[in-house]
Amino acid sequence: MASEVSQDEINNTVWQACDTFRGALDPAHYKDYILVMLFVKYMSDFWKDRVEQLTERYAGDKQRVERAMARERFVMPPKADFYTLFNKRQESNIGELINTALESIEDANKAKLENVFRNIDFNSEPYLGQTKERNRRLVHLLEDFADPKLDLRPSRIGNKDIIGNAYEFLISRFASDAGKKGGEFYTPPEVAILLARLMEPKQGERIADPTCGSGSLLIRVAREVGGDNFAVFGQESNGSTWALCRMNMLLHDMDNARIEWCNTISNPQLVEKDKLMKFDVVVANPPFSLKKWGADVADADPYNRFWRGVPPKSKGDYAFISHMVESMVEGHGRMGVIVPHGVLFRGGAEGKIRQRLIEENLLKAVIGLPPNLFYGTGIPTAILILDKAKKSTDVLFIDASNDYVAGKKQNKFREQDLEKIAKAYKSFKTIERFSCRATIDEIKENDFNLNIPRYADLSQAVERVDIP
Repeated sequence: MASEVSQDEINNTVWQACDTFRGALDPAHYKDYILVMLFVKYMSDFWKDRVEQLTERYAGDKQRVERAMARERFVMPPKADFYTLFNKRQESNIGELINTALESIEDANKAKLENVFRNIDFNSEPYLGQTKERNRRLVHLLEDFADPKLDLRPSRIGNKDIIGNAYEFLISRFASDAGKKGGEFYTPPEVAILLARLMEPKQGERIADPTCGSGSLLIRVAREVGGDNFAVFGQESNGSTWALCRMNMLLHDMDNARIEWCNTISNPQLVEKDKLMKFDVVVANPPFSLKKWGADVADADPYNRFWRGVPPKSKGDYAFISHMVESMVEGHGRMGVIVPHGVLFRGGAEGKIRQRLIEENLLKAVIGLPPNLFYGTGIPTAILILDKAKKSTDVLFIDASNDYVAGKKQNKFREQDLEKIAKAYKSFKTIERFSCRATIDEIKENDFNLNIPRYADLSQAVERVDIP
């Protein structure tokens, strides 16, 4: 058997494949072509590996092999696999052939892949150029993925997380290159890890993300459970990002994840019997201060999500927060949401909603994050933790804005920073120059303003100087 491939080998090889598109296409667009091809290559290698194993087990009995393959996680239709496409790479209509193969894969796996490839066109002239140029790019792409280092058979890669990790690696690199657009589909891994630790998901729980993007945050929180006994749900409004999320779930062995495609505020799809589904854990990194979020129809919301107040037309932060609160299971549901700092102190309708959430004793913690953590924006951000099982009326404020390592494009949390925040949160105590456990009376005295410096004092002790 060939030696096992390493994570770095896989990551470096797929990243080099991106050279085919660099300079010709925006990363926000060419990511789809690369990630879809990686997915098809993985499916093809998985299928090929299983056929070889079963052929050996059943001594070449094709009928028994076919019956066994029909029970696999997914089906690879004849002549739709990567190797068939690679062998036809010099055909003048190679773009059409790839599209046809993707359609066949979708049709053979409707429950898991329906519509997943409908937003990607390998025969697109606007994106990939006129026929000659388009074919040249597609030939290079197929040849890059035929690299022996990208033999993704399970018997060779060993660690089943390698493919999922490579997919995450690519998404993170694309998000970094795409700047502001990158922030629309990806939460930095360190922030996702932190939120997962703070949520402490348990066996048997339902976990949801109403603005799930490519699914990275949702996957990270689910992994924190430490087993397979959980259910995952998500919704995403962007069609191509939704497709990435569906593929991401499959590559992380979360085949049963329910990921819906539609706008969460205007048309929530995670519903049961005309009511919002309830979840034990709800997490999200919603678009910051979204304009035109749907304030015009909020008063007639059939799910009554905005009974605490309708957020302003030009800022949708509290629309997502309100949706998440109404999606929590009564009695023990909890949520973590990433927000811009304005959510902590802005007045008007937002101030009234914030006050009601505090008076209902739902707010458990406010955690200030370092600047420039997120792709495409350097604005200050925070995490709000709300908990329907909260016992104390106090609120914990943590100022972690100075705990990070600076990077060229983005700042990052270190493991020691994550550990420090998680430890302070679990202790729920005042820690000098880091956290403050504030009473409800203190918050009322501040007119329900949650601006962190009002509570957590980060000022350094000043040494007294004897002037004479």
